[in-house]
Amino acid sequence: MKSTIYSILSLSLLLFASSCKDSKDPKPEIKTSVVASSNNSFFMRNDTLWAAGNNNDGQLGDGTTTNIETPKQIMTNVKAVATGSLHTMILKNDNTLWGVGYNYVGQLGDGTTTNATTPKQVATDIKSVAVGAFHTLILKNDNTLWGTGANVYGQLGDSTTTDIKTPKQIMTDVKAVTAGVFHTLILKNDNTLWATGSNVYGQLGDGTTGLVYSFKQITTNVKLVVSQRDYTLIVKNDNTLWAAGFNLYGQLGDGTNTDLHTFKQIMTHVKSVSAGQFHTMIMKNDNTLWATGFNASGQLGDGTTSDAKTPKQVMTHVKAVAVGQYHTLVSKDDNTFWATGDNFYGQLGLNLGSSFYTKTFTKIPL
Repeated sequence: MKSTIYSILSLSLLLFASSCKDSKDPKPEIKTSVVASSNNSFFMRNDTLWAAGNNNDGQLGDGTTTNIETPKQIMTNVKAVATGSLHTMILKNDNTLWGVGYNYVGQLGDGTTTNATTPKQVATDIKSVAVGAFHTLILKNDNTLWGTGANVYGQLGDSTTTDIKTPKQIMTDVKAVTAGVFHTLILKNDNTLWATGSNVYGQLGDGTTGLVYSFKQITTNVKLVVSQRDYTLIVKNDNTLWAAGFNLYGQLGDGTNTDLHTFKQIMTHVKSVSAGQFHTMIMKNDNTLWATGFNASGQLGDGTTSDAKTPKQVMTHVKAVAVGQYHTLVSKDDNTFWATGDNFYGQLGLNLGSSFYTKTFTKIPL
């Protein structure tokens, strides 16, 4: 397992919206979304998938291990994508699941530990997928949850610490799933939140710290759950945002740098949220975008490199947002893509060169 990995974007949120239609001259519906992990980015326009950034292990799926600085088309007929630092899982319109990239502990779920540089089919009849550092969670159409890959911290929730190379069923009656680096959270059909895995910083929100090896119920009335490296964010049915876990850089948005071991309310009128390694982006019901946390690479997009301990507004007319390790991606209401933050691997898709970053959102030519 590679020790240099610091963050993951689990699961990532795919938020779609329709363009306006003129009754006299109807225009085709356009859907756009963005997904990010530590050092790479994915862009979707309708069902076409594009990628940019770090590709050292083939995780961008273009058949090479060469980094990409300008978005490159990878696949069509795509419904959703979830990406980690080193591996990517792609859900197609026919509900087949495809994996690509690093596979050291079987996180692709193909029964091997062989890396892949082009996507390979690994499962069928899939509803959604979430990706951690070295583990993958697969939700099937019958609402059963399956896990594969690393399990040393109990992140697969099967009461063991044994790694798995092919997906294993671990729970039923599941509505949604998200993955942090070494922990997993699920939302059941009754809107209860359940968690397992690493809890060193209180990221499971159960009031304790340590490791959890099987799913335990945490709270109720949850609509949305998002997790990243060592912290977790939930949106409740009343559209309030709550946070727990690691908070050294103010990424929880409660005005402090103190870790939280139980969920604390942060904001109201929230539609969606995306978590990075140390920064958080919040989309409100009025489609404004708010940012908090670490900002050394300009990933908050506010024109500075100063950290924020409470959410500050940085953009309007936002359709979807995704957060990487030190960068942020946005899809706006006009179906344009924007990026800010670190660009060392070309993950902003702006072809700006290595070791470059931007402090304000810049339009991506895609």
